[in-house]
Amino acid sequence: MRAVVQERFGPPEVLRVEEIDRPRPGDGQVLVRVRAAAVNPYDWHMMRGDPYAARLTGGMGFRRPKSRVAGIDVAGVVERVGAGVEGLGPGSEVLGFSSGSFAEYGCGPAGLLVPKPAGLTFEQAAAVPMAAVTALRGVRTVGRVRSGQRVLVNGAGGGVGTFAVQIAAVLGAEVTGVCGAGNADLVRSLGAAHVVDYAQEDFTAGGVRYDVILDNVGNHPPGRLRRALTPTGVLVANGGGSPGRVFGAIGSMLRVAAANAVTRQRLGPILPATPAGPAREDLLAVTALIEAGQVVPVVGRTYALADTADGVRHVERGHARGKTVITVSGDVSGTPSGPQ
Repeated sequence: MRAVVQERFGPPEVLRVEEIDRPRPGDGQVLVRVRAAAVNPYDWHMMRGDPYAARLTGGMGFRRPKSRVAGIDVAGVVERVGAGVEGLGPGSEVLGFSSGSFAEYGCGPAGLLVPKPAGLTFEQAAAVPMAAVTALRGVRTVGRVRSGQRVLVNGAGGGVGTFAVQIAAVLGAEVTGVCGAGNADLVRSLGAAHVVDYAQEDFTAGGVRYDVILDNVGNHPPGRLRRALTPTGVLVANGGGSPGRVFGAIGSMLRVAAANAVTRQRLGPILPATPAGPAREDLLAVTALIEAGQVVPVVGRTYALADTADGVRHVERGHARGKTVITVSGDVSGTPSGPQ
């Protein structure tokens, strides 16, 4: 099968398409014929081995990538299942998490895959897993957003941001989205009552105070963000970091955690998805919102598997609109293909 592989940490040029053996599902695992896979900041962090501190945890490898095949978000069709898998079988259309999804086939735990909503294209479905689960956790689990609250989403035009605006609006919040001028109409269409152009206005310097701020950008220190919160407001940190940093987003989240001990405001990071039950529960909660017509995935650009390095480069540069998706096989039409 064709797959995007890397043998060392580095820039997008280390990614290349090769023919490798198809993975085999073990007990409790599912082999998925990949139809589309989304690109996340997670992917370029893994590609570069950034931040360096994360290498010490063993999750990404120390001297070279732990996972030779890139990608984690997947949408596709079940090809085979391992022993002990129930509820999924060959032919099932699914979305979820599968290590090595930048390939024609991916293999992952059955517990991290859920049925694909029938109304979604595979491209749209691939845009859901990491971004939507992160947004749900940020808005509902950590932010505890309630009806009538003022919620600000920094980075509202990106992958997590477009989901967060919609989820907060569904919960009855008055949403303010911070984004570039080119995404203003999109963010309003997703349910934002107010839009701030970050190039023209610093939301931390205004007079409006918010009950919850979801920060997907990390371009303001926690102290300034706190000034934009109500006295008992909640700051939800989802910083992305940048290449070459020693600590990256880890350092930002540690500073937020330290500040949490000395303020009435509640400051907290979003916990990443894990193979445990909550990840599946969150995936099912998100797909229920999609099936109810309350949330719609936003796909900005799509790339062919052979152009995966370009897709990762686009996300790494920042300012990507919605989700960037890799089309892998089959009929994944439904959104414009190629850079736009």
